[in-house]
Amino acid sequence: MAWNATCKNWLTAKAALEYYYLPIFYGIEFVVGVVGNILVVFGYLFCLKNWNSSNIYLFNLSISDLAFMCTLPMLMRSYSLGKWPYGDVLCMINRYLLHANLYTSILFLTFISIDRYLLTKYPFREHLLQKKEFAVVFSLIIWALVTLELLPILSLINPGITDNRTNCTDYASSGNPQHNLIYSMCLTFLGFLLPLFLMCLFYFKIARFLKQRNRQVATALPLEKPLNLVIMAVVIFSVLFTPYHVLRNVRIASRLGSWKSSYCTQDIIHFFYIVTRPLAFLNSVINPVFYFLMGDHFREMLMTKLRHYFKAFTSFRR
Repeated sequence: MAWNATCKNWLTAKAALEYYYLPIFYGIEFVVGVVGNILVVFGYLFCLKNWNSSNIYLFNLSISDLAFMCTLPMLMRSYSLGKWPYGDVLCMINRYLLHANLYTSILFLTFISIDRYLLTKYPFREHLLQKKEFAVVFSLIIWALVTLELLPILSLINPGITDNRTNCTDYASSGNPQHNLIYSMCLTFLGFLLPLFLMCLFYFKIARFLKQRNRQVATALPLEKPLNLVIMAVVIFSVLFTPYHVLRNVRIASRLGSWKSSYCTQDIIHFFYIVTRPLAFLNSVINPVFYFLMGDHFREMLMTKLRHYFKAFTSFRR
């Protein structure tokens, strides 16, 4: 009897998360993320005259974040209504953009970590991989690669029709769990663990290079900013992405017939998986921080331009 009561409590808590937690959290991410990323796009388009490879990667990252932000109002409304009122096509587009942002973000920041390493090691000359043409090509490859990685999601989600409406359920809660688990494990390795390993590798290479340089030069070097940026990227993506990927795979596995778990255990797993979802996408809100820390006087140029427009606006009002 007590166990059944506990199960009902977890089921009620899970429903409360979907009705209150997800819309509120996504709403906060939408407001803060849209403002931050629009400022960044504005800064790059109207303030930055001389682009380099890092600027190109970061600009693509901001476009990815803004595309994801466009999906949040639909998610907020669907969770508050308890149904998906937008049809199959928008369901597929929504899930694609959501996952594309997840995996393009870490790939673009991985390439930025490589770029920071090259900048640290070759501060007075441009390495071949730091040329703007190569950055454009690599950016296009990242978009194409992530799209290819996510194509199976379109067939695995399989939106269902219940009571004449589309059920646009989360990827981990829809489709055939056996097929989904295999695909999810591959996506976790290729889309998350491998890029994270590369970020850690170049963090280590930057740290080792700076340590060797500091032994040779007694004065403080302005090369610690690249190291701090890579450390931030590694920590942020480890903290935000790891719980999501672990619980996504556990959630799919709990739906397998061979998993000897009760419905109560599945509800508990689903509860904690729901908690990690908006946390993983919090990276879209945090990403603009990197734009203001990357140097190139971006922050100063943006603030100067905003002050110019503000003075022009106040003069016009007078």
